[in-house]
Amino acid sequence: MAIELTPLPLPASADPSKFVDFGREVKGVSPGSLTPEQFEEIKNALYKHDALLFRNVDLTPEQQYTLTKAFDPQSESYGHGNNKTESTQKSILHPDLKTIPRVPQVQLIGNGTVYNHEGLAEAMLKHPSHTTFHKTRVSLEDEAKGITRFYRWHIDAALYDLSPPKVTTLYGLQVPRGPNQICRYDDGTGEEISVPLGTTAFVSGKTMFDILPRELQSLAVRTKVKYAPHPYVWMAPSHAMPTGLGIETEGLELPFEQLPPWEESKRKILPMTWKNPVTGNLHFQVHPCGVAELLIDPLPEGSTREGVLYPDGARITDLGEVRSLLYKMQRPAIAPPLVYPHDWHEKDLVLFHNRGVLHTVVGAFTKDQVRAFHQCNLAASDDPAGPTEEDVKKYA
Repeated sequence: MAIELTPLPLPASADPSKFVDFGREVKGVSPGSLTPEQFEEIKNALYKHDALLFRNVDLTPEQQYTLTKAFDPQSESYGHGNNKTESTQKSILHPDLKTIPRVPQVQLIGNGTVYNHEGLAEAMLKHPSHTTFHKTRVSLEDEAKGITRFYRWHIDAALYDLSPPKVTTLYGLQVPRGPNQICRYDDGTGEEISVPLGTTAFVSGKTMFDILPRELQSLAVRTKVKYAPHPYVWMAPSHAMPTGLGIETEGLELPFEQLPPWEESKRKILPMTWKNPVTGNLHFQVHPCGVAELLIDPLPEGSTREGVLYPDGARITDLGEVRSLLYKMQRPAIAPPLVYPHDWHEKDLVLFHNRGVLHTVVGAFTKDQVRAFHQCNLAASDDPAGPTEEDVKKYA
């Protein structure tokens, strides 16, 4: 049976014109037992469409690890460092991850208590909620009515020492059912979006770049992003914006000298836009919570300077300025018409291009709502490629 690709079902809030190439459901193949030829077809489809959905899949942790590793055969470590985050109590990721003992690259995530699961006698899982991370929160009265928020828009990556994974695989084992929730932006715009309970929401980094005005596209192709050392420990005392898109600047980050031991050479400096290896498109790929500096190259010789920001280049180290600029560039792309909130069903497998999309968990569960997922992503064997000289000339 040939592999069939069909568009993902979009919510009423989505603008179909912005999802022409984004997301496909894959039929006619078992992701746990792909032939080499089938895998190449799947790999090309993933880079072209950024998210692939397989319904009603039986998948062992070993098969999930094998599938994930096939996208980058030289990769080995779990994307955040073989679960070192769990032993780092101060890390903001600490409560969210449990390792499958016999396949340590696969994590058990979710909500509630899971018993006798893949070698884990008992695992207490906690669904990340905006109530523990944002500066402000939805009132208890509104929460009871099903009002919620995005938690944290991000890319799966350690952002220190290890390279960002190419692909993340998410496999739904137990999925609580319930009415949709209303995700509010609470940023003064009045924007909100109806989302399935416990959705994972995605936005396209390509769209994030494409919709920028010309002066911000010029800035994006000329800028590199420097992340803080051990960014999840650094950001842990801080509070997020109500949209989940970055950190409020309150001076709460841990001083660098209070972080676990770190080396300047291991800090990640990555392009603001990452080049898709199949399509050649540029994707705006920045984890806004972990950024410490922006390094801007000057305009190429002979480029017009009219209306251009930082034509002579710059190094921006003021966190308020860094965050304000990033927010201006990223916020348009998380508007409701550009968000794909996946409606999870048990045995759904979603593969997403971690170098092409941003994503976030959404919503809140009660303690008795059990949600169990297997997640796998592997620190890549190389850093993402940035814009070519030709890209810079085209957009700068």
